[in-house]
Amino acid sequence: MTGGAGYIGSHTAKALRRAGYQTVIYDDLSAGHGAATLGAPLIQGDIRDVDAVRRALRDTGASAVMHFAAWLIVSDSVGDPVGYYRNNVAGTLGTLEAMAAEKVSRFVFSSTCAVYGEPVETPLRESHPTSPINAYGQTKLAIEHALPHYERAYGVTSIRLRYFNAAGADPDGELGEDHAPEIHVIPRAFDAAGGGAPLLIFGEDYPTPDGTCLRDYIHVADLATAHVLGLKRLEQGGASATYNVGTERPSSVREVIAAVERVTGRTVNRQSAPRRAGDPAILYASAEKIRTELGWVPQYAELETIVAHAWQWHSSHPRGYDDRRV
Repeated sequence: MTGGAGYIGSHTAKALRRAGYQTVIYDDLSAGHGAATLGAPLIQGDIRDVDAVRRALRDTGASAVMHFAAWLIVSDSVGDPVGYYRNNVAGTLGTLEAMAAEKVSRFVFSSTCAVYGEPVETPLRESHPTSPINAYGQTKLAIEHALPHYERAYGVTSIRLRYFNAAGADPDGELGEDHAPEIHVIPRAFDAAGGGAPLLIFGEDYPTPDGTCLRDYIHVADLATAHVLGLKRLEQGGASATYNVGTERPSSVREVIAAVERVTGRTVNRQSAPRRAGDPAILYASAEKIRTELGWVPQYAELETIVAHAWQWHSSHPRGYDDRRV
């Protein structure tokens, strides 16, 4: 069962089905991604409702849970830590409580490299100190800290995947990125290139080569593959583990804008804006451990490819999932 029918969850559900798994999605649909299930059974419910999650696990005969149901806007987490702790911590602990009660023992957790905070060195390795500088990263780290206790007490083994900036779209063109409001830089750049609101560049005075933040943009299909490999590790009796997932090729905001302009053939209207609270200058991670232990290799590591797949979906679905051609 996957928790969350959103952007990464829907792509992972498709990858799971291709790998031969039966998949059920549990989601409250607050993000409006119901159309992204592509026919997978959907159970509508709140992850904080332990009884409802227990029923879903029991009724579907689930043997594992993948969790994608977190709130994830860094700046919002700074302004609304109560909401983020309620959803990301209380909600996830409720899911784990339901798993323990129903004896579902495999958990793949969509975490974040935001648990590291300001980097002491880059690329970030799993051994890097964890000191989040925003509530989003702190809530994810709280769950990571809880998981070993759930394993000792209830036998719930887990894979924790830390990554930044999921991007791109399904190479087949079936699934894409459709948030309301849109929060990610590539689709916002598409909108700005198409006559929409200017793309805001939050900070141009960072200690980076062009003054804008450096991030590791990873194709959503490659993330989906990492989740499938994590589940297989647990099924084969592998120990719980934490992995970074990334291309190890950080790109600046300006480089993303340039890639969007090349792919679309349009100019991205942009404006300078103040730095956002909680945004480190440079964030990218080493993926050596997941390559070595799980054999994960990104298939779509080039920024231009990521942008091209995203543009393929956005240009053919101008109304997002409201366009029923999916």
